[in-house]
Amino acid sequence: MNTQSANDESLIGDMTGEVRLRFDAGTLILEGVGHDAVGVSVPRAFAWDERVRRWRAPAHKYRQVFAELVRSNIKHTDDARGYHEFDFIPKTSLNPRPYQHQAIEAWRAAGRRGVVVLPTGAGKTLVAEMAIADVRRSTLIIVPTIDLMNQWYDVLLARFDAEIGLIGGGYFEIGAITITTYSSAFRIMERLGNKFGLLIFDECHHLPSDVYRYAAELSIAPFRLGLTATPERADEAHHLLDELIGATVLRREAQEFAGEYLADYKLVRVAVELTDDERVEYDRERIIYRDFLTASRINFASLDGWQHFVMLSARSEAGRRAMFAYRQSKRIALGTEAKLIALADIFARHPDERLIVFTAENEIVYRISSQFLIPAITHETPIKERRDWLHAFNAGEVLALATSKVLNEGVNIPEASVAVVLSGSGSTREHIQRLGRILRPAPNKQAVLYEVVTTNTAEERISERRSNARQFQTNE
Repeated sequence: MNTQSANDESLIGDMTGEVRLRFDAGTLILEGVGHDAVGVSVPRAFAWDERVRRWRAPAHKYRQVFAELVRSNIKHTDDARGYHEFDFIPKTSLNPRPYQHQAIEAWRAAGRRGVVVLPTGAGKTLVAEMAIADVRRSTLIIVPTIDLMNQWYDVLLARFDAEIGLIGGGYFEIGAITITTYSSAFRIMERLGNKFGLLIFDECHHLPSDVYRYAAELSIAPFRLGLTATPERADEAHHLLDELIGATVLRREAQEFAGEYLADYKLVRVAVELTDDERVEYDRERIIYRDFLTASRINFASLDGWQHFVMLSARSEAGRRAMFAYRQSKRIALGTEAKLIALADIFARHPDERLIVFTAENEIVYRISSQFLIPAITHETPIKERRDWLHAFNAGEVLALATSKVLNEGVNIPEASVAVVLSGSGSTREHIQRLGRILRPAPNKQAVLYEVVTTNTAEERISERRSNARQFQTNE
């Protein structure tokens, strides 16, 4: 057995002795060693806390601390660990695809820590199930939304003969496998950070935010798995995943699976033009906006360029007018009547297929809903109503939905085959997520992603930015 494997397995048992390791409010405390101790090698992660006159370390350093105590032959009692061992025997055979097997093997080789990047619909959940069965420890699965928490609950209840707990949405039940949301996880980890041996972060690109990262930092869990289709973040904080979860152990993109494990897909860009009246108003507002940027020496190439503009726009009448001009020009480009005409044409091309319309603004969602008589789903839609519309969509009772951002991730709509991006941000992740909504495989399925872009406007540059990913380079 190699050293890494030995350390992994030693995390099961306890060693007794003079030094005591315990969990305290999202940190580790080392007792039995004074500040000026002689002959005891205090693990590197610890720093002396004069307030309690104890050595203290971040909880997520538990694995490193344990390994150093073992290597240094320091007799100790491990009272930090509060998780348990289980035999998670699947009720049915897992039958992984080759790349899923490769993912779990790569993860195991990395010490059962790391991130797996797979496109939406490629079976990230099965990779998680394999990890749970492999590690056999109390497990916490952290997801972005309540809807996704409920989906995981149904899947795991069907897969394992084990107690499945929920934290969030009115529940606080801890099981052998527990599911919670990011917004709940960071709040509970000070109390429960020693109760789980395996953490699984679904859509782990959420984790590096200033608050959510506490879900990882305040936990001792030695085994960690991150799952996402799009790890990169605009703020570059994705590099923190290496520390919080582990390095990327396997990455595959949508085009590698198209036509085999995912639906084959094509990308269609539809160019529309402003009307003469819209063009006059658009150009006028853009001039006002750009003149203010020039006069104020605002550079959007810098990291704080947008914040600088927002700050200055509130300080003067000219600034407030420039902000209005920015919003007005954006509204014209994104909401031009030509886009709705293009949308009507797309509906006519796909009369019997399940279709999702994505926009950047709720106002346009409701406009589309009213004009084309299709359901609208936004953050304002009640949970029960949203669930009912999604069920009707999957059942074929309605053939189209209009939405803004709430269906970008965390929903199960396998019957969708056509997506129309009428407007969106410059985020590559958002664009990949929207593509992922239509890639669930089905016999003879040909998925189509339409992108409707207003020519000779700032939207063209936004489109270029969000399409700058491999998924959008290999299809015509």
